[in-house]
Amino acid sequence: MVRFLLGKLVMAFLTVFITTILVTLLIHLVPGDPVQIMFAQSQGSTPEQIEEVRRNLGLDKPIYVQYFMYVEKLFQGDLGYTIRGGQPVIEVIFQRLPNTIKLACAAMIIAISIGLPIGFFAAYKKGTIWDTIVMIIAIAGISMPHFWLGLILLFFFAVQLGWLPVSGSGYMNLVLPALTLGLSNAAIFARLTRSSMIDVMQQDFVQTALAKGLPKGLVLRRHVLRAGLVPLITMMGLQFAFMMGGAIVVENIFSWNGVGRMAVEAIFQRDYPIIQGFILTFAVVVVIVSIFLDTIYETQNKWTNGSDINDINKNLKKIAK
Repeated sequence: MVRFLLGKLVMAFLTVFITTILVTLLIHLVPGDPVQIMFAQSQGSTPEQIEEVRRNLGLDKPIYVQYFMYVEKLFQGDLGYTIRGGQPVIEVIFQRLPNTIKLACAAMIIAISIGLPIGFFAAYKKGTIWDTIVMIIAIAGISMPHFWLGLILLFFFAVQLGWLPVSGSGYMNLVLPALTLGLSNAAIFARLTRSSMIDVMQQDFVQTALAKGLPKGLVLRRHVLRAGLVPLITMMGLQFAFMMGGAIVVENIFSWNGVGRMAVEAIFQRDYPIIQGFILTFAVVVVIVSIFLDTIYETQNKWTNGSDINDINKNLKKIAK
């Protein structure tokens, strides 16, 4: 386990390192003078103000010097200051980040609560009309763009029925954004769960349990479900990162005050320090979540490895008594 964690930490360090390079290059990838572009919509900006911004961003220095300056500031917890307002970027991000994490977690709960039972049911009914119906619904759910589904839910539940608020950052305002993210990802979880369960049901220990007379329902609940969920844990980490990315669209549809909406506002305002901070923060969050879920996966895999046959024998002894 120690070697596993060290390997994950090394990969995390390399990921963040590459991200810092890309973030530093971000301003230089913009065609033209980035500072001039920042102030393109401003009226009355003097050359002195523009030159001051260029010095504050370090754009008057060679690019390798800019990179080392950026990394040095990172170790000090400094992500720079916003062009509009002069606020510390790290404070602006931390004000919005909890809302985005709250939205992603709520969407994940919805996706798991809907996707796993439906996928398990489809695997149990493999080859029947119910399996076909569930898969058609899952494919339709995967195909729905977030912005389209969000607008449909907004129009139906907020405008027509008036059950839920249109926008805001309260708990009731969380329902529609979470449903928008969660429903499309529930379809993904349903397909993955079905595939994983079918693979497990074809393994020898399951066939042994059925051949020895254990009830099919007990085998599915106690053995197939437990073994089938192991590979899904890693996928949950990838889907959480996907939800964080999808939150950019959803937050703007429902005016949810998260970092995704902040990033879009920064793009329109040409506020590059915020965009840089958003990219780096997003990468760090995804790395942390991936390490956490991979660790759970490794622990769960070791715990379940070799224990299924023993559990089957225990259940057979209970039935015999």
